[in-house]
Amino acid sequence: MSTLVTSAPGFFDRQRTVAPPGFNRWLVPPAALAIHLAIGEAYAFSVFKLPLTQLIGIKAPAQGDWSQPDVAWVFSIAIVFLGLSAALFGSWLDRVGPRKAMFASAVCFASGFLVSAVGVWVHQLWLLYLGYGVLGGIGLGLGYISPVSTLIKWFPDRPGMATGLAIMGFGGGSMIGAPLSRVLMAHFRTPESAGVQETFLVMGVVYFAFMMFGVLTVRIPAPGWKPPGAVKKAISNVASATPNDAIRTRAFWLLWAVLLLNVTAGIGVLEQASPMIQEMFPQLFSPEVWEKAATGFVGLLSLFNMAGRFVWSSTSDAIGRKPTYAIFFALGAVLYALTPTTGHLGNVALFVLCYGIIISMYGGGFATIPAYLRDQFGTAQVGAIHGRLLTAWSLAGVAGPVLVNYIREHQINSGVPKADAYTLTMYLMAGLLIVGFACNLFVRRVAPVQLAAVGTTAETVAAPLEAATPVAFNWLTLGFRWGWVGIPLAWGVFQTVISSLALFVRTSS
Repeated sequence: MSTLVTSAPGFFDRQRTVAPPGFNRWLVPPAALAIHLAIGEAYAFSVFKLPLTQLIGIKAPAQGDWSQPDVAWVFSIAIVFLGLSAALFGSWLDRVGPRKAMFASAVCFASGFLVSAVGVWVHQLWLLYLGYGVLGGIGLGLGYISPVSTLIKWFPDRPGMATGLAIMGFGGGSMIGAPLSRVLMAHFRTPESAGVQETFLVMGVVYFAFMMFGVLTVRIPAPGWKPPGAVKKAISNVASATPNDAIRTRAFWLLWAVLLLNVTAGIGVLEQASPMIQEMFPQLFSPEVWEKAATGFVGLLSLFNMAGRFVWSSTSDAIGRKPTYAIFFALGAVLYALTPTTGHLGNVALFVLCYGIIISMYGGGFATIPAYLRDQFGTAQVGAIHGRLLTAWSLAGVAGPVLVNYIREHQINSGVPKADAYTLTMYLMAGLLIVGFACNLFVRRVAPVQLAAVGTTAETVAAPLEAATPVAFNWLTLGFRWGWVGIPLAWGVFQTVISSLALFVRTSS
């Protein structure tokens, strides 16, 4: 992977990213968000599902078009390679620093769009698998872990909030990606083209430029740095573990199962969100109106996903990681069991609310898990340990969409109406969350003596004082950096609200 950046070794060297004295840590989150808002576009992939199944027929699937289950594998492959690349390159990231990893992520993620555009042009599904799936997935993995480990080091006093700041961008990415994809496809659509090929080309260029802002502005704290107003305090039950140490503990594998089950239950819904709501409530709108309203539904899920990542992970700082996950699994199981009833009642507003809460906890689980790992194994190599844990996401990225898509296909082929084809899946997801609740229940704090047996040591972490020492900073720089990520995000929120109004206006009339 390091061969990607040999052309400019000086600029990408870790030492070039060390923050100078007096550097304000609030300048770093925009760099993390620039990466995660871009790669979070993966959650908007469901917007492409129907157009990709109509590349020949344009208005409806025709002979030779790809099927929905075939197209669904694109997303699953991307998530598989997200987890594999995060596990494989996690230690490399901790060694070389975030700038190299973020640049490699930008190159791979943008290249994935370009290769996918070629695949659409020549109508070769394997190129879509290679581009959006393999290359894009590697970009996802590298881009996902580098901001997380960086912000945990900048905010050791608030690890849950730090991971929420980094990862909320991944949840919010589809709020930008979904309306942007719809606008571009509408612009490029012709009687002979669905506009997907051109959209992939534009998005590859735009996202690369957007991610480079994060590459250029990311910084890491200097050795011995501590937050303003913090003192060093030894915490005996927080250990600094290596990835090999961590995977030899029961706590790691219980957390692996916790992430696997939480993600499996949520990711299949996200991947199938746009077609699912259209099929469960076909009577509400015409196909033309549904195209925009369903994009709004994807965006609303992204809004809940993003907000949940920050709110739930910050909440975990106050109530603890284990109780937070207990809420995810218990409440999630109840809501999954209720959603088929909302479909039978024809109540789309209640359906959207249930799934919004579910997806907020799905996103919250992603944002809370790095802090959970930090509590267990320390911050020294949390990026590498987090990368190993994300292999659970790889498996879930296959299991979730496969369960949703293939059970749906089997139900429809058995004569079940499309509106009822998701009922069995929702009950199955509720069952998975109950198993996840049990796994979380058995997680125990890794004892220092246990970690010492495999070669780890207790670390020193920052504990906040009552009053923080003010640090001078440039307001213009701060405003520009937050504006770079805030303006696109505000546009995405606006587009989400506008496109989703039809869902509620029609149901309240």
